[in-house]
Amino acid sequence: MVEQAAAAAIVILSGVFHATWNMLAKNSLNKNVFLWYSQLVAILIFLPWAIMDLQTASFVWESVLLLAASAVIHGIYMLLLAQAYIVGDLSQVYPIMRGTSPLLVPLVAVTVLAEPLPIGGWIGILIIVAGIFMISNGFHFRSQGLAAVYAFAVGISITMYTVIDKLALEFVQPALLNLITNIGNLAVLSFVVMRGNDMSQEWRKNKRAIIVAGVLAPSGYLLFLFALSLAPLGVLAPMREIGTVFATLFAVVLLKEKQGARRIWSSIVITAGIICLGLFG
Repeated sequence: MVEQAAAAAIVILSGVFHATWNMLAKNSLNKNVFLWYSQLVAILIFLPWAIMDLQTASFVWESVLLLAASAVIHGIYMLLLAQAYIVGDLSQVYPIMRGTSPLLVPLVAVTVLAEPLPIGGWIGILIIVAGIFMISNGFHFRSQGLAAVYAFAVGISITMYTVIDKLALEFVQPALLNLITNIGNLAVLSFVVMRGNDMSQEWRKNKRAIIVAGVLAPSGYLLFLFALSLAPLGVLAPMREIGTVFATLFAVVLLKEKQGARRIWSSIVITAGIICLGLFG
């Protein structure tokens, strides 16, 4: 019981870390440049740990393909995330993108793999859909509809890299995998940021936030992986989505985004659906 309680606390902290660096990215001047710098910071900080993990890594053709795919999809995820925050609010984008992956995985399992889904799972899916519908009430506005589309695309990319990363962890340790995905993020974002002239301005205005984001982003993921050694994935994964509520609160309270009450309630509904799906699906 003590280990499970510690694991739950670690996972909730991981969710707070994730919500915090997303809030910092949303609050930046140039989202692509901010994310580019934060990936560079993460690479520099965690490079020594990743180098130590090279000793136990297995580089065969299968692992190389998985790592390459993970790097590319993570990079695309970063581009989509930047675009979502350019056109949409954190309090709208974050709950949708975090709710999409838990929504899609069981639906694919049912329709493609013909796996049964208990009634609790279906209830969780309906709750998530209701929450997304609540938070996307502004679809008739062009920018908000586009933001939701980007958020769904981010959620799809999260689903893809989660599956690939799970397979890749059979060949490499988490710190090395995290470094490789950060390198992929940096490489893909470079195609965008190197064409602009906002590099120096972003660093000058937001260097502290960039460093914090560069530390929190990989740390949150590594905390979650550590928690998995203390408790089952099925129990912990839904708990991590409490970050959805934190992100919405940050957006409303700190960033002063509009429609605060409705979006906070919507994020709570989506989180409840994810927890229901995780525990009873």
